[in-house]
Amino acid sequence: MRCRCDLHIHSALSPCGDMDMTPNNIVNMAILNGLEMIAITDHNSVGNAKAVLSVAADKPLCVVPGMELETMEEAHFVCLFETLSAAEEFAAFLAPYFLPIENRPDIFGQQAYMNDLDEITGYEPRLLTTALSLSVYDAVPVVQSMGGVIYPAHVNKDAYSVISNLGSVPPDLGFRVAELSRHISREEAVSIWPYLSELLLLTSSDAHYLWDIYEGEGAIELEEASAACLLHTLRKGK
Repeated sequence: MRCRCDLHIHSALSPCGDMDMTPNNIVNMAILNGLEMIAITDHNSVGNAKAVLSVAADKPLCVVPGMELETMEEAHFVCLFETLSAAEEFAAFLAPYFLPIENRPDIFGQQAYMNDLDEITGYEPRLLTTALSLSVYDAVPVVQSMGGVIYPAHVNKDAYSVISNLGSVPPDLGFRVAELSRHISREEAVSIWPYLSELLLLTSSDAHYLWDIYEGEGAIELEEASAACLLHTLRKGK
């Protein structure tokens, strides 16, 4: 089946995410846009994934728990997990790697935890949009050991991507998937970086506002709209 999905969405927990990016708003907008699957990928956190999963539990939408990890290379990676418990286990693993930088809501924005009623239950005091003291070379095997999939985010961007910061998608890390931003086509990306033709290239919205959520641009072939099937497909790659 051709599954209409958006695998890179931020909630109000990301300081750069709009406060309207609440669990109910995200789920309902995704359904209105005709999506069958989304992934919640806040910066270095899975703190709002539980609420979004709860909201979608009785709705025709599969929610995949994940995060957008920033490693010490200052590159971003999408991490997706089959279960909330695995995502939370990875988040707990990352705790010692946070730098002691407090969030400044007046500068960076609020980092709000929410429940499935869209009520704010607290605020994250650490700044989430910062590089952790963890290399991608250490992160990849940990994500995989927890049953997850990790791949480079928005590789075509001039900042916070493996290509901008490391010069390429490192072949020794065994990535089979890479994400493109909405601003470039697969054909354009491959013409600039030919080695990307060997990877399964996904396009996701990286939505920070409700109106950014995709309407099907990121569709991929899956046997069913489930987290398990998605991760199995991503592990195979192209």
